[in-house]
Amino acid sequence: MYVNADLHIHSKYSMATSPKMDIPTLAFESAKKGIQLVATGDCLHPTWLAEIKKFKEENGVFKVDDISFVLTTEVEDMTSVHHLIIVPGISKAEELYESMKSRSSNIDSDGRPNIRMNGEEIAEVARSAGALIGPAHAFTPWTAMYGYHDSLKSCYGDMAEQIYFIELGLSADTSYADRIAELSCLTFLSNSDAHSPYVNKLAREFNRFEMEDISFDELKMAIIREKGRKPVLNVGMYPEEGKYNESACIRCYTHYTLSESMAKGWKCSCGGVIKKGVRDRVSELASYDNPKHPPHRPPYLHLIPLSEIIALAMGKGVNTKGVQGIWDKLVGQFGSEVAVLIDANISGCAIDKRVINAIIAFRQGKVKVLPGGGGQYGHIELSDMNFEDNEKNEPQKSLFDF
Repeated sequence: MYVNADLHIHSKYSMATSPKMDIPTLAFESAKKGIQLVATGDCLHPTWLAEIKKFKEENGVFKVDDISFVLTTEVEDMTSVHHLIIVPGISKAEELYESMKSRSSNIDSDGRPNIRMNGEEIAEVARSAGALIGPAHAFTPWTAMYGYHDSLKSCYGDMAEQIYFIELGLSADTSYADRIAELSCLTFLSNSDAHSPYVNKLAREFNRFEMEDISFDELKMAIIREKGRKPVLNVGMYPEEGKYNESACIRCYTHYTLSESMAKGWKCSCGGVIKKGVRDRVSELASYDNPKHPPHRPPYLHLIPLSEIIALAMGKGVNTKGVQGIWDKLVGQFGSEVAVLIDANISGCAIDKRVINAIIAFRQGKVKVLPGGGGQYGHIELSDMNFEDNEKNEPQKSLFDF
């Protein structure tokens, strides 16, 4: 079976998150998005874990209606690097908590705690609990492995061989990461890191796995790529949409090339700091000028959240009632956001023609991305909104073509 999974989100107990990030809301919104397996996030937080315990655990996952949840947490180590940990069950989450609480001042108050351990020590604790661990948003300049280290070995020491995945993050995709030779044996995860359940945040990036059923053991085998279980598709934003894609000033957001940034000593003309972008950092680390995809690497499909396409077509904000109303109507008719974006025949749908044309334009790749940088997200423009014969042109492949 194919399972769409978003393996990195946060609960309402993390800083700067929506109070609506609770299990029932996440289950409801995930179903509309077309996601079957969702991370709990923040499973070391005692109050959040107590809420999760209200739901029945079976084979390391918790099922709410037709949506399954797997325990996860993101932690920050003593060098500010963030790690994603996927946990086998409640007892193992409690074991991790006990192992880390004496090394953290905020494990009881923040869903994403700071742990006074290095990457190798955290990986050792995670492995002893039977959990999977890897670098979260591995290329983000502020809090990522490659922001502070030049290699897996530098970050994880002797535990580097026990790292089976990296999370790409919103500013990178497979074409970026597969320029780095040491990553060729790892599975790439594309997750949302959502802080709210809104339709343009939750599962804005996700993974599709081939699994026998939905359980922790099946997910672990899929990530490690054992017994025929494997990732078959990464789905996510264009990396240029990420807020740290290009090197740019964190004050005025002026973009610079790597050579320009170095010549200016990483100081913008306005006096602000130029933050090195993911694209430039990858170029520094790259083993190859062009990506070399190993045979096990699945395709990467770029998706734009449906609400953003509707907003572009209508000239309205993403969270306005008009945009949300059209989103609800389309998802209600076709079953999920993924179906609307990729699979459904929408040409005869009784929706504003501008929206239909915009979706078809996306399927045809008639999209322009203005890159983000310096902490400011990039944004999408549709290159042409007047398509009289859109339906006759070749659409982007369906998810089921992969």
